[in-house]
Amino acid sequence: MSTFSMDHDPSAPHSMGTTIIGVTYNGGVVLGADSRTSTGMYVANRASDKITQLTDNVYVCRSGSAADSQIVSDYVRYFLNQHTIQLGQPATVKVAANLVRLLSYQNKNMLQTGLIVGGWDKYEGGQIYSVPLGGTILRQPFTIGGSGSSYLYGFFDQAWKEGMSKDEAEKLVVKAVSLAIARDGASGGVIRTVIINAEGVTRNFYSGESLPLWHEEIEPRNSLLDILSSSSPEPMSM
Repeated sequence: MSTFSMDHDPSAPHSMGTTIIGVTYNGGVVLGADSRTSTGMYVANRASDKITQLTDNVYVCRSGSAADSQIVSDYVRYFLNQHTIQLGQPATVKVAANLVRLLSYQNKNMLQTGLIVGGWDKYEGGQIYSVPLGGTILRQPFTIGGSGSSYLYGFFDQAWKEGMSKDEAEKLVVKAVSLAIARDGASGGVIRTVIINAEGVTRNFYSGESLPLWHEEIEPRNSLLDILSSSSPEPMSM
């Protein structure tokens, strides 16, 4: 949801023109996201964490306005904490997703954020819920969001399959985010994944150098000096 302009406005809202993904597999869920946060054309943060913990067993992927997605996450985390204290047991994924949906819908005229809620509970196992702009809620076996998602629908139609293993699901998420980074100027940086299942939560990190290069992508460099030194022009002959 970045607003692109050639002139950088320091007061412009921070936007996570983003790629976020949630995938179910046989036993849990895998969430994944890139790490680029932008303010117009300026990259405000190249290593932000867009996968936020709501409870021990539920996480949310955030896209759109960084401020809007953060305040929704903070409110939901607070309400879920109260819910857990009152009931004496962890909140289910469905309860967490519906709280996100409720806040998004009631404030739909003010919020510019799309969210993916994923987690595991003992009642329904691994679950993924998409809460796009406007506060709709959809439970899906996989879902994608953010500006990079438009490059991935066909890929997921072909690559996703039912009953994947944990490793297959994580490889799919990492590959999809790297494909979006290659095409979408508002996605970039590193890839973070969160795996949630009956055994708990596992966080993984994939640096930009470890990601595969796709069609016509330029190999990452440390600085402009590296580029200049590797392709020095020949001196002019008189």
